[in-house]
Amino acid sequence: MKINARLKTIGDLVEANSFCLDIGCDHALLDIYLVKRQKNIKAIASDIAKGPVEQAKNNIKKERLEKEIEVRLGDGLSTYSKEINTIIISGMGGKNIIGICKNHPKVLKKVNTLIISPNNYQEDVKKYLCKNGFYINNEEFVKDNHFIYQIIIFKRGKKKYTKREYFFGPIFLIKKGPLFREYYEKEKKSREILLTLLPKNYRYKRYKTKKELEMIKKEIED
Repeated sequence: MKINARLKTIGDLVEANSFCLDIGCDHALLDIYLVKRQKNIKAIASDIAKGPVEQAKNNIKKERLEKEIEVRLGDGLSTYSKEINTIIISGMGGKNIIGICKNHPKVLKKVNTLIISPNNYQEDVKKYLCKNGFYINNEEFVKDNHFIYQIIIFKRGKKKYTKREYFFGPIFLIKKGPLFREYYEKEKKSREILLTLLPKNYRYKRYKTKKELEMIKKEIED
């Protein structure tokens, strides 16, 4: 089965001997990829919608991986069970991801690793999880169909971060590289356009956008 670059990168970041809960599994392509890599990985593929759950079951059956991958219908972390040590959430908005975590704070405290790839509001996700018992262990950019995505690995523990580190990502600031520059060139342009469209009475939004623009320019022009 074909798997896109984003899911493959996430799969490659999962540690050996992990028991994963893949929330919003869609067709379970990531879970199949994980198990077939033969790193002693087991997975629970969960989704809130019946259609993807049925398709996931069919795909898993075709690959004869029913013993390694269980499929569960349910909302977010409600599909958690105690053997899970890694939670994967990819392809959702950041606010939705925070909502999933907020709905089950007790579950969040039992997990060692979170692998998160938000479509937006990455800074908010980082701030929320770092205030709730996690630190940023690794970050990767991946380009898939002309879009650049962030993948963030959180581990249980505590670290303090500056505003700059929350905005860009502490590991991204160390690694940088071509995708970092390309990603923030696009972010710079989007904020420049936004400033031309925002009415003058949107003072706080204009102030915040200008400050972010200054930060981005300083980082990519140094």
